[in-house]
Amino acid sequence: MTVQELGEGRLLIDLDFHSQPGIIGSYLLPEENGWAVVETGPASCRSAFLQGLAEAGIAPVEIRDVFVTHIHLDHAGGVGALADSLPNATFHAHQVGLPHLLEPSRLIASAHRVWGDAGMALWGDIVPVPQARAHALQGGERFPLKGGKFLAVIDTPGHANHHLAFYDSGLEGVLTGDGAGVLLPGARHIRPALPPPELDVEKLLNSLEKMRAWAPQRILFSHYGASTGGMERLLEAAESVRWWVSVAEAAMAKDPSVSSIAQALESADTDRARADGEQSLISRKSNLISNYEMAAMGLSRYLSRRNSPARPQ
Repeated sequence: MTVQELGEGRLLIDLDFHSQPGIIGSYLLPEENGWAVVETGPASCRSAFLQGLAEAGIAPVEIRDVFVTHIHLDHAGGVGALADSLPNATFHAHQVGLPHLLEPSRLIASAHRVWGDAGMALWGDIVPVPQARAHALQGGERFPLKGGKFLAVIDTPGHANHHLAFYDSGLEGVLTGDGAGVLLPGARHIRPALPPPELDVEKLLNSLEKMRAWAPQRILFSHYGASTGGMERLLEAAESVRWWVSVAEAAMAKDPSVSSIAQALESADTDRARADGEQSLISRKSNLISNYEMAAMGLSRYLSRRNSPARPQ
């Protein structure tokens, strides 16, 4: 099943990332004269996105607004690749990240540094978004949805400086991007998403409180799906971040290498998953989105910066 009904006319498209279901999702929200999309996923999922629209009975010309939580490739790499297929859409992103969607050379270079030649196969071709159809967000905006409902934009830095979350009043839910971590189907616990280079734990925890201020009943994870108990999930997300920070700090005290931190995170996470009876397959799938080495790099950079006496206040 590519498309899941969430209630109140909302839909979730499974983007079937490299034939792996339940990892990256795209949300469809009804507007009065069309549809809004939150998250396109990477360009490598373009066909799956369009197939999901067809399965839902939605013509591409009916998409009026496309929102992305941030410009990381698993969330927004497909924005430019979809522009021609969604001719009536306006593309919305944080004002800090939007220039990189208009001129993606730095995104392409970054992808090549991290993944090498395999990056394009993993994420697909990154193409620019037409400037005339792009719109910058800063947080605080509201967009009307069908039936008098609205989509509110929340500025949520921490995972990245340009990260946004969105509150959908129809579902009373927050679309959290990576701001509340990763919770794949079958997982018992939220896995933090703590990549370099912009990770800021204090900002991330503050952003989770911003999301809680909306008293959401649901969390709509980009990775992956809708979860009830929104307020409790956001508390869990904060605790999972604090736990990984404590594990990383303890590892760094013995050996500050990235490999040491990654090994400590994986060991602690594996022990907890085993104790809770979580299948190892869930952890392997989670690694496709938030792996231990990337978290170790993010935490190493963040903790070194935080603990430096020369850090600006």
